[in-house]
Amino acid sequence: MAPVKPVIGITLTYSEREKQLTLKKDNSDALLDVGGIPFLLPLTNDPDSLRGMVESIDGLMLTGGDDIDPSLFGEEPQPGLGRVEPERDRMEIALSQAMVRAGKPVLALCRGCQVLNIALGGDMYQDLDSQREDLIQHAQRGPRDYLSHSIEIRRGTLLEQIAGTDRARVNSFHHQALRHIPEGYTVSATAPDGVVEAFERVEEPFILGVQWHPENLYRRDPFARRIFRSFVDACRESKTTRAAR
Repeated sequence: MAPVKPVIGITLTYSEREKQLTLKKDNSDALLDVGGIPFLLPLTNDPDSLRGMVESIDGLMLTGGDDIDPSLFGEEPQPGLGRVEPERDRMEIALSQAMVRAGKPVLALCRGCQVLNIALGGDMYQDLDSQREDLIQHAQRGPRDYLSHSIEIRRGTLLEQIAGTDRARVNSFHHQALRHIPEGYTVSATAPDGVVEAFERVEEPFILGVQWHPENLYRRDPFARRIFRSFVDACRESKTTRAAR
């Protein structure tokens, strides 16, 4: 019998000017290639619709995009703040909170990692260059699949289990970053300058945020591929467990 294919909701980037929702193909390809069924989530903040989404999907993947509205973590905008997507922010925060309450897996990439942290009670740097000193380059100028800097992975974490090592290299396309992590979660990776590169839930279910873009790397980078495989496996296990109740 073929393995169960979990349905995984994917958030989309919204363009206010064009009134368009878009998704970079690598996001859906990465899930398809490891046995997931991507389900593209329309932009809405209707409570009944969001509730239906959470009930219908087996996991949630928060994708990359623009900056986070700082009012969501109690701050005024800094000069270095870029374009924000307030409606998308609100939807993704509500979805993240509901998925965690439902005990369903969440994988969050780059901007998604920041949104997840805010949803769970953390906060962030609006602009690293103006708020931190002695930084490495976090907005790389190389190709999307170039591994631009190293990370140190905390031993004993889910991320270390996935990586099989305590050091790795990642790509990097961000100027915002996590600052404080919510209670019940832990930093699982940092850059050489101390910037948080990943965080995760201390206990199950699978809740993992990474500051890089593994969807651009999974075709040639085993670590990136294992991130998606581990996530899809967790979604499958969660789906099977719920079906057996």
